Amino acid sequence: MSRDGRDRLAARGRALLARSRDVAAPPDDHPAFARVLDQLAPDEARLLWFLHTSGPEPTVDVHLGGLAGRLAPAVLARGLSLVGARAGVRRPERLPLHLTNLRRLGLVADTDEPVADLTRYQVVEAQPAVLTAARTARRAHVVRRRLELTPFGRAFVHACLGSSCDTVT
Repeated sequence: MSRDGRDRLAARGRALLARSRDVAAPPDDHPAFARVLDQLAPDEARLLWFLHTSGPEPTVDVHLGGLAGRLAPAVLARGLSLVGARAGVRRPERLPLHLTNLRRLGLVADTDEPVADLTRYQVVEAQPAVLTAARTARRAHVVRRRLELTPFGRAFVHACLGSSCDTVT
């Protein structure tokens, strides 16, 4: 990088620190929000709004069980859920791509903590994809997880999708 380039970066950094010391200035939305909006598909916005209004969604992973699973841990299927159907996405076949993008942007995360109402997993575990994955191994077992908005994702939805999405159908 040239000397001029480094000087410009240093000046921007000093200006940013100066703004951080201005306690009288009203808080700004995160500067990344505008760029994040440019990187979202419509179904991704729908998924964010759904998670915002409905809360965390149950997901399951199917793992190889028994002795074989302990010796060589393997995930037979990961992140199986009904979030796409429940959110009403228009292109359900693209759900894995959408969720990958939302994770990449830091808007959603998978956690090992299950949702509060464990009965919600019964419907997910009865889905053909889960049953098929579980049948591929003799001793497969299901691990309950959840998909949820991150704190950054909640702030993004509030700032960018908030009241404009009150009537999403």
